[in-house]
Amino acid sequence: MELTGDQQRALLRWRLVLGQKSERALGGGMALGQLAPAVPEQDVFGLDGALELVYGEKGPGSAAASLPNIPRWLGDIRRYFPSDVVAMVQKDAIERRGLRQLLLEKETLPKLEKNVELAATLISLQGLIPDEVKETARQVIREIVEQIREKLEPQIRQAVIGALTRNRHAALPVYRNLDWKRTIERNLKHYDPERRVLVPERFYFWANQRRLREWQIILCVDQSGSMAHSVVYASIMAAIFASLDALRTHLIFFDTQVADMTDLLDDPVELLFGAQLGGGTDIARAVAYAADLVLQPEKTLFILITDLYEGGDPNVLLRTLGELVESHVRVLCLLALDDTGRPSFNHDLARQVRALDIPAFGCTPGRLVEMVERVIRE
Repeated sequence: MELTGDQQRALLRWRLVLGQKSERALGGGMALGQLAPAVPEQDVFGLDGALELVYGEKGPGSAAASLPNIPRWLGDIRRYFPSDVVAMVQKDAIERRGLRQLLLEKETLPKLEKNVELAATLISLQGLIPDEVKETARQVIREIVEQIREKLEPQIRQAVIGALTRNRHAALPVYRNLDWKRTIERNLKHYDPERRVLVPERFYFWANQRRLREWQIILCVDQSGSMAHSVVYASIMAAIFASLDALRTHLIFFDTQVADMTDLLDDPVELLFGAQLGGGTDIARAVAYAADLVLQPEKTLFILITDLYEGGDPNVLLRTLGELVESHVRVLCLLALDDTGRPSFNHDLARQVRALDIPAFGCTPGRLVEMVERVIRE
């Protein structure tokens, strides 16, 4: 029976999903040579080879049994798939086929899709990166940091400054409160090109002089292996917070030990390479350290980022968190800080944290910006 074009396309999709083993199982009835004419414009053989490397059998003679020409393979998957699928296929190649050397070769590393997944993997493998590749790895991390920072920084600045300066303009003409930026922007139409001067028609003033370090933000981040994405996003967001003169920002990493990373907030790349992903956790110890940093509880936002798999004493943890709440520190517990906001976490301890009137939830970076704005506005 002759197949229609739609039927051939459907079989072709199944053949690509099932891989080369389906041809043997069905006696050649799923051979690409028979199905490819249904879609002659598509290089199905190249697509099949790119997928077989990652998802095919690993037996002798199979495409997955030997290392590919990595640059050519990367070019193939970029040609066949959108960027989000490319990132997933790369991740599967590293995890399923053990192709971690993708990350350790100077020629290959810059060609990988630059995203949070790659940054997290590089940080976790930093001890294995050869000396001749370390600078390349830093450059890749730097590009990823800048990419994320360009996206988040305008949102964070607008949210924080807007929350701190509500009802900010007043008619009282005090020179020290002059809002230069708004005054210039609103009077550009009065620029005299001949005299090359701006003649303001109206001046704008801040209602109050902006105060330095008005709010304190403390981020306490679990650096166990499962929290890799959270470490990347928390580090970049903390660096942005630290760049705002209205905020006093602290960043703490912890496993069974506590590392205060605040002094590195002006260099997110160095900061990320200071993370030591993996190992156990002592959340109680880290929270106790962070609690000692609080200067003015009513103006402090404490953000604990952890999946709550506690290796220390959970009773001490809950007691310290309760004391922070009682002192009027605003406390958030983020069970993950990543693009999905769908965490894997200790449900029992999360319920106990919520019983302290502390929100505990998975969070995307965008939602965290909203939460910070809301807390500062209250």
